[in-house]
Amino acid sequence: MIDKLEFLLALAREQHFGRAAETCGVTQQTLSAGVKSLEDRFGVRLVQRGSRFQGFTPEGDRVLAWGRRIVGDARAMQDDVAALRKGLSGHLRIAAVPTALPMVAALTTPYRARYPNVRFSVLSTTSEEIFSLIDNLEADAGLTYLDNEPLRRVIAVPLYTEHYQLLTAAGGPYDDRASVTWAELAKIPLCLLTPNMQNRRIIDQQIRAAGGEAAPTLESNSMVVLMTHVRTLQWASVMPAILADALGPTEGLRAIPIVEPDLRHAIGLVAPRRDPATPMVTALVNVARAVARTLDGEDVVPPVLHGSGPG
Repeated sequence: MIDKLEFLLALAREQHFGRAAETCGVTQQTLSAGVKSLEDRFGVRLVQRGSRFQGFTPEGDRVLAWGRRIVGDARAMQDDVAALRKGLSGHLRIAAVPTALPMVAALTTPYRARYPNVRFSVLSTTSEEIFSLIDNLEADAGLTYLDNEPLRRVIAVPLYTEHYQLLTAAGGPYDDRASVTWAELAKIPLCLLTPNMQNRRIIDQQIRAAGGEAAPTLESNSMVVLMTHVRTLQWASVMPAILADALGPTEGLRAIPIVEPDLRHAIGLVAPRRDPATPMVTALVNVARAVARTLDGEDVVPPVLHGSGPG
């Protein structure tokens, strides 16, 4: 039954019979037969069918919710038994909002030092998508905002506080200033993340609360794109201090704190709340808690990013 539930989860992810079958490594006929077998077992239709996939029935949504739990527990059991036999090994998938990407190395580096047989995948995505990936068993954990928008039922480990700076070329209108206000940002052509990103929603909301309206001249879902444009000294952007630090020193570039208010948001690790949890996720949560103790309330990531963190 587990393999047939896996088919159902793949169908929920791909929204297409052919692609779902491909990700499961089976033929479309085999996947369709597996779904039909589940329908026969429960005596109800689970999938709306036409010439193409049209979604799940209400009963299908309920089976899908149970399927995620059952498949997740089955994978956790398999990993737990394997870890007892040969130590921690496998594939750990972490999804992160773009602004938190510099923090990932602070977790993966000490993790790998302790568990060298674990390999990692890191995906940059939106905060909303992080929870969808975790729910669909496509990500094991995420790095995201903890206090700005509602969290789902997860384990949350606060890591650092995000606060914001204007990155702009020296010699500009605010060159002699120790700080700028959110209201003043509305007068500056900016390059910013796309509106589906939570960081962008924070910036838009704060500028609007200050009586202005953000009018970016360039948008991207990639922090690398924004950072490379800022480095040309022809563009300005609002970035968390952690990313300004990750840029490193750039001649002619100024990072000016933004005040009124000095806005701050908690960033941390989120992982599914499952008992028992998978050994790899449990280890990641423990590493995150050790890193959090090292940070001890710091606003930005300390030299742990450069390899001096807990081993």
